[in-house]
Amino acid sequence: MIRKLKAKGFESSRYDKEVLEGEFNGYDVRVHVVTNNNKVSRIMVEDAYPVNETSIRIRFNTLCNQFKNNGKYVSYTDPSNYLISEDENIGYNTTVNNKRYEAVFYQIPEKIDTIAVQNELRPLLLEKYSKEQLENPTEEINKDIEGIVFSYANDIITKSPVWFMIDDEYGEYRILMYYDNEYNRADGSDL
Repeated sequence: MIRKLKAKGFESSRYDKEVLEGEFNGYDVRVHVVTNNNKVSRIMVEDAYPVNETSIRIRFNTLCNQFKNNGKYVSYTDPSNYLISEDENIGYNTTVNNKRYEAVFYQIPEKIDTIAVQNELRPLLLEKYSKEQLENPTEEINKDIEGIVFSYANDIITKSPVWFMIDDEYGEYRILMYYDNEYNRADGSDL
C-alpha cells in the first residue's frame, strides 16, 4: 500500500518515515497506514494544516457533498443530516458539549464475485429451505430470500466504511478521514 501511495506522489515525512505526506482531494495531508498481520486495516488521512472554524465548516460540508455525489459510496443516513449550518458554533459545541462532527459512508464494491457469493449464499439458504423449496419458492420464501440476500450484501458493504470527522485543536481544526477495511481488523484470533 505504501508503495502504491508513493507511486501516486506521496513521500515519507522527514519527521516520521511511517507517515506519508502529499496532496489528496486538493489538500496537503499526512497519511498513516495501519496494518494487522501485514494487511492494511485502516488508512488515516489528516489535513496537514489546521484551519479556522469557517474554513472547517466549508471543508466538512464540501466533503459530505462530494461523497454524496460520488456513485462509489452510499450512506445509510441522509447525507444532508451531516451538514453543518452557518450559525452552528463548532468550537463551543466540541469544547462544552463534547459534540463530535462526523460523517460515515460505505464503499460500494467495484465488482462482486458472483460465484463466490453463490457459494456462500447457497449453504445459508439450504440451512433454511430444501432444494425443492428453492427451485419453486412461494411468495413468502421469495420475500425471505430477498431479506437474506439484502443482509448479505449489507454485510459486504459495511466492511468498507469511510468516515471523517473534525478534529479540534484549541480552536484550530482539521479533518481526519478514515478508510477502514473490516476484513483485515484484529478479531482476537491471535489471543
